[in-house]
Amino acid sequence: MAFWDKWRKRPEETVEPEEAAETVETTVTEEPEETEETAQEQFQEQPAAETATVSEAPAAERPPEEHEQEPPAAEGEEKKKPSLWQRLKKFYMGDIFGSSITEADEEFFEELEERLILADVGASTAMQAVEKLRSRMNREGLSGQEAIQETLREILAECLTMEHQDLDLSTRPSVILVIGVNGVGKTTSIGKLAARLKGEGKRVLLCAGDTFRAAAADQLEIWAGRAGCELIRQHEGADPGAVLFDALQAAKARSVDVVICDTAGRLHNKSNLMAELAKLRKIIDREVPEAALEVLLVLDATTGQNGLIQAKQFQETAGCTGIILTKLDGTAKGGIVIAIARELGVPVKFVGLGEGIGDLQPFDAKEYVNAII
Repeated sequence: MAFWDKWRKRPEETVEPEEAAETVETTVTEEPEETEETAQEQFQEQPAAETATVSEAPAAERPPEEHEQEPPAAEGEEKKKPSLWQRLKKFYMGDIFGSSITEADEEFFEELEERLILADVGASTAMQAVEKLRSRMNREGLSGQEAIQETLREILAECLTMEHQDLDLSTRPSVILVIGVNGVGKTTSIGKLAARLKGEGKRVLLCAGDTFRAAAADQLEIWAGRAGCELIRQHEGADPGAVLFDALQAAKARSVDVVICDTAGRLHNKSNLMAELAKLRKIIDREVPEAALEVLLVLDATTGQNGLIQAKQFQETAGCTGIILTKLDGTAKGGIVIAIARELGVPVKFVGLGEGIGDLQPFDAKEYVNAII
């Protein structure tokens, strides 16, 4: 008879607790070799309770990180979603501002200029802002961190503040042409803008003018459904001018308030694609010559100095009337829009801070500057 069979048939004996512990320890440490048949037989006859006990280690033996939890929130405390501008992280100024700064402190001004450039404000704009700050400190006798910071904010806000900050939607229909390079978020921005205008009580019609990118019209159709707007589209590869023509005719027939036209993403240095934008402008001028027209350039906040080059090329071709600055929910500050506004006179009209349908907000120069400095 096998050893394990004999062991199972032994009469039950009363074992003291200490002896029981020794028995269990001996059973575990001095277990004889098993054959495959014996192991299988033992597994089948083992009670379910013992199996559960082996498979579940006591909580005390588990690694501490498995059962550590964050402390519960205090009673009555509600988690509030940070506001639009609170989500913009200030770029690091460190101890650059101090109470003993004067207009002759060259080290301070050099470091300030460097940090503005690192925030994508641009070399020319940074130099001009620093010179204005120095001049005002000399003229007004400014000193101290708060006074100097506030003066710098005012100088940068002046670059961003200009006329025609709001959309011109004074006619029916009004037309918004959305342009930009590939991947900056044009279609997403159109969906958010459509939802915003629809919430203001306007009847909005979307035009799927991006016929080159696969599924671009399908993506716009999804956003149209979310915003509750109508959509005019054609098959992939169709002439964008023909789609825009159909959309303008439908807008006049249906008494639509605003037509928002998506366009294909194009590199700013491709002359043939840029010429397509000029063609769309001509169709708008021909079909609705009295319509208020907005040409919004969508810029990715992470683009940096290349954004100024893009803006110059699109301005020459399509005549931009405003900028939508997207992807500000990351580490980018989008400081390049200060240079664009100063050099080209194109205002920033909207900023995007996320993928939600409500994450497109009107641009406020003062709040933006306060958020990054």
